[in-house]
Amino acid sequence: MYDRTRRRAGRVLGGWLAVNVDPADGADGADRGDRADAGDTGQRSTEERIMEATFRALLEHGYCDLSIANIAEEFEMSKSSLYYHYDSKDDLLVAFLRFAAKRFEETTLSRPPSDPMADLEHLVEKLLPLEQRAEQREIQTVMSELRSQSVTNAAFREEFSDIDDLLVATIRDIVERGIEDGSFREVDSTRVAEHVVATLNGARAARATTNRETAPAAVRVSLASYLDTTLRGRR
Repeated sequence: MYDRTRRRAGRVLGGWLAVNVDPADGADGADRGDRADAGDTGQRSTEERIMEATFRALLEHGYCDLSIANIAEEFEMSKSSLYYHYDSKDDLLVAFLRFAAKRFEETTLSRPPSDPMADLEHLVEKLLPLEQRAEQREIQTVMSELRSQSVTNAAFREEFSDIDDLLVATIRDIVERGIEDGSFREVDSTRVAEHVVATLNGARAARATTNRETAPAAVRVSLASYLDTTLRGRR
């Protein structure tokens, strides 16, 4: 079972998180970032393998019971080796959040623009799919648990604020593109973007913390109606 979990977690990271990044993005500040190894003898960088190990350890232990030792076991390296790159568990988790956000931006938010409404629908589907695969549930479990720590963890709060700001900016740009090409009415693009992000965040949190399995579909219908009415004037 452990080997299967390890392989599945690796596939999740390969499909969503795993990406070679500037090591400076992986640690808090250049003084630690420039120590991160840019690569190893395999195809994946040291940074990438640490992020995979962090993801697996979070799935198994959760935030409260997570330790550097747990992550080191998943990475098959010593605690001292991890402390060489990161000062603490939270320092590593901040790097994990930045890594995840960068990968999400590259795989989902940076796709070539097409029809503005189609782009909005694509983003909504990515963030709130009607049917979640096992890998998507695991990602949401990890990210929801870390987001919940933002209530008292200022560093996590800053990272999730940046993630939400990125989502708002992406949606705002799509809406403004639709206004420019005549697809959408003249609206306050920031207000629309904030509404969409708040709705998706609430639905994702409810999905991760309740058994209300039909709620995401209801939210999707309501959100589609809101976008159609607000952006196209349809009722």
